[in-house]
Amino acid sequence: MAFLPSLRQLQYFVVLAEHKHFTRAADVCFVSQSTLSAGIKELEHSLGGALFERDRQHVALTTIGEAVLEKAQALLAAAGDLSDTAKALAEPLSGSLRLGMIPTIAPFVLPNWLDHWRQAYPKLSFQLRESMTHQLIDDLKHRRLDAALLALPIEQQGLQSLLIHDDEFWLVGKASDPMLTEKTLDWNQLELDRLLLLQEGHCLRDHSLAACGERPNARFEGLEASSLLTLIQMAQSGMGIALLPELAVKSGLLRHRDLIARPLAAPAPRRQIAFLARPSSARWADLQALALCIQAARRQHLAPK
Repeated sequence: MAFLPSLRQLQYFVVLAEHKHFTRAADVCFVSQSTLSAGIKELEHSLGGALFERDRQHVALTTIGEAVLEKAQALLAAAGDLSDTAKALAEPLSGSLRLGMIPTIAPFVLPNWLDHWRQAYPKLSFQLRESMTHQLIDDLKHRRLDAALLALPIEQQGLQSLLIHDDEFWLVGKASDPMLTEKTLDWNQLELDRLLLLQEGHCLRDHSLAACGERPNARFEGLEASSLLTLIQMAQSGMGIALLPELAVKSGLLRHRDLIARPLAAPAPRRQIAFLARPSSARWADLQALALCIQAARRQHLAPK
C-alpha cells in the first residue's frame, strides 16, 4: 500500500508555499523550524520528488510542487469541511458563518437580509467580508470563507452555486435625459454610446458588457468608475447613463438625486444573486435555509396589498 501524506505534512507544505520562508512558515504552524523541515522532507520522500528549490536566501516551488499545491489545498479544505459537517449535524443553523459579499450586493441587502436571518435563526451569527469576486472565490477555495454572496454568471472554478433570485438591470440617467422619456425601455433599440462602466475587476462591468455583447451599435467612451457610488455621481453629472441592478435601484440609492431609473422591456438583461460554496462544505443546509428565508420575504413584499 502506498504511503499517504498526513494532513499535517500537507499543512506544512501549503503554508511554506505561501510564505516561502521556513521560519515564518514554522511560526504560522506553531512548530519549530526543524519540525517543519522534517515534515517537508517526509512529504517529499513519500511523493517521490522535491517540492521546493531552496538555498540560504530563496525558497521556490518546483514543477512537482506547483502541480501538488492546488490538490493539497483542496484536501485541507475538504478535511476542514469534514470536521464542520459533524458540528453542523450536531446543531444546524448555529455557530458562526463566514460570509463574503461583493460591493454591488452588500450595501443593498444589509441590514435587511441580516434582520430576516437573525429573526429566523437566532443561534447563527455572521462574520462578513466585502471584496471583489475573484478575491472571494480565492477565499472560498482556501477555506477563509464558508460561503459568498455573488452575482452570476461567473466562472465558478469548481465551486457550487445556490440561486436566491434574479436581479434585472435598469437604465439610470438624469431626469432630463431624452433617452429615458418612456416608462419602459426597449433594450435592443437603445443607443449605448454613452453607457458608463465600472473598472476592470467588477463583475457588474462584465455583466453590462455581456448584455451589450450582441449589440453592433454598442460603443463606449472609456469613462469608468471605481465604485457604484462613483458611477451614480457620473450619471448625475450628465456624463452618461448607467446600467444598474434592481437591488441597487430599489434600495433608495437614487433618492434625493436628479436621476430617474427605467425598467427594460422583457426579456431584460439580468444577473442572478446566488450563494457559492465548496462542494464539500458542511453549510449547504444552512445556505438553503437562508435562501428560502429571503425568497419568502420577497414573495411577501411583492404580494398585492
